Amino acid sequence: PQIHQAGADDRPFGSGGCARRRANLHDKEVAMPLATQKFIVPFNEDILARAKRNSYFREVVSTGPHAQVVVMSIPPAGEIGEEVHHDVDQVLVFVEGEGVAVLEGQRSPMSPGRLVHVPAGTRHNFVNEGSVDLKLYTVYAPPQHAPGTIHRTRAEADADEKHA
Repeated sequence: PQIHQAGADDRPFGSGGCARRRANLHDKEVAMPLATQKFIVPFNEDILARAKRNSYFREVVSTGPHAQVVVMSIPPAGEIGEEVHHDVDQVLVFVEGEGVAVLEGQRSPMSPGRLVHVPAGTRHNFVNEGSVDLKLYTVYAPPQHAPGTIHRTRAEADADEKHA
């Protein structure tokens, strides 16, 4: 593949320190940091469909140098678990089910189409109060979990975090 350093006027998406990699197929260009271009794979998928078909508590579907995309499924009466990410912002989008967001002790309803932004340092939890799995996708910035992480259940996720 052909790689050239992005100049001041042709930086992809306004980012610095990136290169453009011209793929042989369809001659598309993809922005990639030079230091990680061998490890970063662009993600382009119907995230609503991916979140709806997910049955795992947590599945990391894409990780970049500055953000991470994760799909989650919370069973009825289940919850993510109260937590605080001190250095990580989190954006959650709910696609199926009903529940409650608890942000700094304040409760508010969640349903499909609801987006919740949790700034770093905010105590938060999300509880499924419905009768079907609560399906969502979330973006962490910067990444919070190891690339490719799959936790089938919350118990598995909690056990993994205790060993981290």
